[in-house]
Amino acid sequence: MKIGTKFIHAGVEPDPSTGAIMTPIYQTSTFVQAAPGDNKGYEYARSQNPTRTALENALAAIENGKFGLAFSSGVAATDAVLKLLVPGDEVIAGNDMYGGTYRLFTKIFEKFGIKFHFVDMFELKNIENVINNKTKLIWIETPTNPLLNVADIEAIAKLAKAKNIITCVDNTFASPYLQNPLDLGCDIVLHSATKYLSGHSDVVQGALIINDEKLRDQLYFIQKSSGAVPGPMDCFLVLRGIKTLHVRMQRHCENGKAVAHFLRSHPKVGKVYWCGFEDFPGYAIAAKQMRDFGGMISFTLKDESDANVKRVLTSTKVFALAESLGGVESLINHPATMTHASIPREERIKNGLSDSLIRLSVGIEDVEDLIEDLNQAIG
Repeated sequence: MKIGTKFIHAGVEPDPSTGAIMTPIYQTSTFVQAAPGDNKGYEYARSQNPTRTALENALAAIENGKFGLAFSSGVAATDAVLKLLVPGDEVIAGNDMYGGTYRLFTKIFEKFGIKFHFVDMFELKNIENVINNKTKLIWIETPTNPLLNVADIEAIAKLAKAKNIITCVDNTFASPYLQNPLDLGCDIVLHSATKYLSGHSDVVQGALIINDEKLRDQLYFIQKSSGAVPGPMDCFLVLRGIKTLHVRMQRHCENGKAVAHFLRSHPKVGKVYWCGFEDFPGYAIAAKQMRDFGGMISFTLKDESDANVKRVLTSTKVFALAESLGGVESLINHPATMTHASIPREERIKNGLSDSLIRLSVGIEDVEDLIEDLNQAIG
């Protein structure tokens, strides 16, 4: 089945009681059982809900996986993966990553005896250098948030499998339309479904997709026991969003390319971070493992003064200054004070995330309007 057809039909069957083509919103907390302890079907909505089941089936299908699990947020999904570990275990993660993930790792799980190593994952040797017999998880973002660094999923997964280490890929920036990490050998795929999967900035949700049944059972137990599950309305919204993911992503990619090249040619713009440039350090890997290069771009200005950066951030008319990404509308963001504020400044600077960096989530508006808006804001 071709990818567009898959996204429209994944996980969805006509409602058996009415024939409704759209999955109903089962707005219920509990289910009547035929006999005490008869839990072959649905019993309680924290454990299962038919709307969530349809979404989880869809998530598995679009990532070419066997099992999907939906959570109340992307951070909740991340939290579930970390709960596979025990005190004394070690994790290797990229040194350029979403600030919320870094905060969860260092402020929550470090207190429970989990040790984290943050390395540049572009070079495989940086991972090899910190692997030891306590390493249980390699956490990969690619492309990264916000510097668009690229890691070789297949190479890292191969290294990890040889040492019986779990790999988890945060695939939020790419979406299943551009990249399928399970096909490249990783064990778990994570999404902040708030972003591209939903696509309309109207829901907060997370997702995990897995092939291994034992791993799925462990994560389902954590999901059920910890209780960070999404409601049926949120599940319905993400199901609806998935149906248009391919057409939205096509436009995100087209617009992203045009905006990236515009920024690179602008005399007042400094460096542009977009993995579709052929001279970008991760381009060859991105071209190998992705179908296109997406709509996420970061850039700096030649005048990096706080006043100038703030002026640009507050001067756009089409781009909205806001957290998040992946919606149909374009957003402009200042990672140092917004999405990545929880990372200590010295760590951010060391890893290349300057105070002047601006991040764009390029939406699906007419690209001429987006370019005109950025041009007037930059001045």
